[in-house]
Amino acid sequence: MHIEEFRDFCLSLPGATEELPFGPDTLAFKVGGKIFALTNLQTFASFNVKCDPELAAELREQYDCVRPGFHQNKKHWNTILVGSGATLAQQRQWIMHSYQLVVAALPRALRAELAEAAE
Repeated sequence: MHIEEFRDFCLSLPGATEELPFGPDTLAFKVGGKIFALTNLQTFASFNVKCDPELAAELREQYDCVRPGFHQNKKHWNTILVGSGATLAQQRQWIMHSYQLVVAALPRALRAELAEAAE
């Protein structure tokens, strides 16, 4: 996955926005004001995504390219090394899982708005 593909996929999700909340090098994607993915703009060597804790542990055991979240809560975040063994479909699936976890924790009214936007 290239950074353009990563960005395009993240922004294709309903209600997704992009910001540089940690300085000019770290691009974060949010939904409802909450981060679901982030990466370093200069290197794009990896990206971080939120993950169910049990699934996060399973993925780390299964894939060498999945590591505990760099600079994140390691229980809830994974770092995915780009170009290190995961297919494009798997990477998109992990981004979507992160997005869905964040959406599920948003207020009901905002979830309803996002569901309408997805139709």
